[in-house]
Amino acid sequence: MKANAMSTTASPHPHQPLIGSGPVRHRRLRPAVHAFSYRAMFLLLPMRSLARDPALLPIARNRFGAMSFFDADHGDGGTDSLAWLQSLLAAQGILDADGEVWLQTFPRIWGYVFKPVSLWLCERADGSLRCAVAEVNNTFGERHCYILTPPAGERSLQWGAEYRASKVFHVSPFCTVEGGYRFRFMRSTGAGADRMLLRIDHDDAQGPLIETSISGVLQPLTAARARMALLRHPMHSFGVIARIHWQAFKLWRKRVPFHSKPLPPDHFASRS
Repeated sequence: MKANAMSTTASPHPHQPLIGSGPVRHRRLRPAVHAFSYRAMFLLLPMRSLARDPALLPIARNRFGAMSFFDADHGDGGTDSLAWLQSLLAAQGILDADGEVWLQTFPRIWGYVFKPVSLWLCERADGSLRCAVAEVNNTFGERHCYILTPPAGERSLQWGAEYRASKVFHVSPFCTVEGGYRFRFMRSTGAGADRMLLRIDHDDAQGPLIETSISGVLQPLTAARARMALLRHPMHSFGVIARIHWQAFKLWRKRVPFHSKPLPPDHFASRS
């Protein structure tokens, strides 16, 4: 997939909430090979544009709806997730992410959501990608953020490039808290389709262990498309958590070692 910079000029849908639909893939390489795939939907929300004009969002926000978005599902659980993000970046000395902030995430369906990973993409005013924040949740109600910034000597993150972060947060009882993640995000607008891909691979001391991705075709989020997505995925949120437990049962059946949950890290965010 050829990656294009996502900016207010390059994007075919500038400042517009988007909905995506496509496969979630997961593959474990050892000690037992285990792979699965299922279709999912996700949102890509221009958070600064929504702060200026809340009417851009055609689904419920911070109130019950068949499909809804809640700020409290992100960051510190407050009522303004964008303000939280800006405070997080400021605390890290990142003061020039002054353009659009895109949030890739799952919506609530019938009032419930579980989001293994949400991704904040923080642009400068010129459309360059200043940083990204991967917001990781586990099934114990805990959350940790991995802040991805350009390597020394580079001004911006690049679409299609790989960025690494040390793993410090417990996600699965079938993995220890060691090694690191490799993040890659891509967006292409060729052949008349707007596509997005997020890959997160986990390596431990022995090398690659788990490969995951979510991808999909993006379209403007309208009330009609929200209704269609609900018809296609009426139990989306419940299916996500059910599949997590079902796949955990399969790993247990394959005798993949089980590890007790450690204490969470004493810091809410870590930086690459």
